[in-house]
Amino acid sequence: MKGTIFDLTGRSALVTGGSKGLGKVIASAFAQAGADVMISSRHESDLKVTVSEIRRTTGARVEYAVADMTRREDVSRLAETSVAALGKIDILVNNAGANVPQKIDEIRDEDWDRLLELNLTSCMMLTRGLVPCMKARRWGRIIHMSSNMGLASISGRNAYSATKSALLGLARASALDLGAYNITVNCIAPGPIATDLPMSILSPDQQAALAAR
Repeated sequence: MKGTIFDLTGRSALVTGGSKGLGKVIASAFAQAGADVMISSRHESDLKVTVSEIRRTTGARVEYAVADMTRREDVSRLAETSVAALGKIDILVNNAGANVPQKIDEIRDEDWDRLLELNLTSCMMLTRGLVPCMKARRWGRIIHMSSNMGLASISGRNAYSATKSALLGLARASALDLGAYNITVNCIAPGPIATDLPMSILSPDQQAALAAR
């Protein structure tokens, strides 16, 4: 991707949930495009493996930070650590997230609170923490990983759909705040992808039905 319109040489990117699944693929793509990359997750062992792999296959600079995105102090520290490690963050991908399927009358408070912190609040906090430097440089790209469950839903996806819908609203408002500084804010809303998260909550029959479509 270097030497094309996708060339990110000189840019720095932070990808949360970057040690596996979709986040790992995104981080690898940024590295292939020439960006310096920071990835985060809760599990240092997974991070080390992914960093080693991306470095080996791309030759790019890749760093990692351990962070639990349900803990606000970890989120704040991640913003600071990323800037300190790479010098700046030009591109933020808020990819970390989870899903705990529960019908509306079965939602546990602790699960609701955790998903709000992870899927929504962490995205706001990282954006808030990194935007001042983007504004000073008058360039930035912020991407929230929403879901087609934010636009429609199925039974039992109350908390997940609520947080993914909220990301759409957050992106719209933030884009208006930041557009004048040449900072774009967008959501990606994919359907099911065969990564650890959806595969852990879909039954074999549901997996087969999705594959058949």
